[in-house]
Amino acid sequence: MKAKGILIIAIAISIGLSGCRSYLHNKGVHPDFDGKAYDLKGKKALIVTTSHGTLNKPGETKGKKTGVFGSEMTIPYYEFLDANMEVHVASVKGGEIPVDPSSFKRFIRTPEDERYLKDDIFQEKVKNSIPVASIDFTEYDVVFFSGGWGASYDLAQSDTLAKMVSYGYYNSELIFGSVCHGALAFVSAKDKNGEPLIKGRTMTGVTMGQLDYLNIEFTPKHPEEELKKSGADYKCSTGKNDFYETITVVDKEMRFVTGQNQNSSHETAQKIMEVLSTKK
Repeated sequence: MKAKGILIIAIAISIGLSGCRSYLHNKGVHPDFDGKAYDLKGKKALIVTTSHGTLNKPGETKGKKTGVFGSEMTIPYYEFLDANMEVHVASVKGGEIPVDPSSFKRFIRTPEDERYLKDDIFQEKVKNSIPVASIDFTEYDVVFFSGGWGASYDLAQSDTLAKMVSYGYYNSELIFGSVCHGALAFVSAKDKNGEPLIKGRTMTGVTMGQLDYLNIEFTPKHPEEELKKSGADYKCSTGKNDFYETITVVDKEMRFVTGQNQNSSHETAQKIMEVLSTKK
């Protein structure tokens, strides 16, 4: 009888989690995307993430755990991998990438998250990510910056990363991509005249409205503010709640493909591959 009671509780919890996942999905979190199948064998993609794992203020060493938002790394990774691309994983400092634990909670996991949790090869890449300073971006066809709150602490602040973005832009035809806070990787890059590289380019990233909705009291950099400061033509989709919105935009030169938030990963990766396929 006791075992039966435990089973009933377990089933109830499972139904509750399933219901919560369905509710969020129906509202717009991680929407289904009917993508095209690409064969980009011979092409290379690099996924770049934050190395920062704590929500803290200057001078603080403790705080809520954060990092890269799981689906913003797993979805583009598998989109590119399933298109027969060679996919590498890097982070600002290298080594083990901090993954926001909330992003892998059962009620919000994506199929790609589930796939990652059973993928020893991908997990090994995340545990031993390549430090960006040791990489030449021009060796890749795609460099994609994943988001998450951790990215607000180190993507825009890295002089090395800013120079690498500029160098990659001027010395190759690679396509840069990002979702959510990943767009912060572009805001410090300069053009040949010392102006922001993204000035005048159509771009997107997570909104201030989403920051407020999730009650994040402090982050050092925020995409909407920093993209506007850098002169980008900032676009976003807004509604009653920005958390459920999504948009992906491409600049006129088709060198930067950016997605608004965690709901944009599929569309952004697909759009990148669409652009890349025209350059074959």
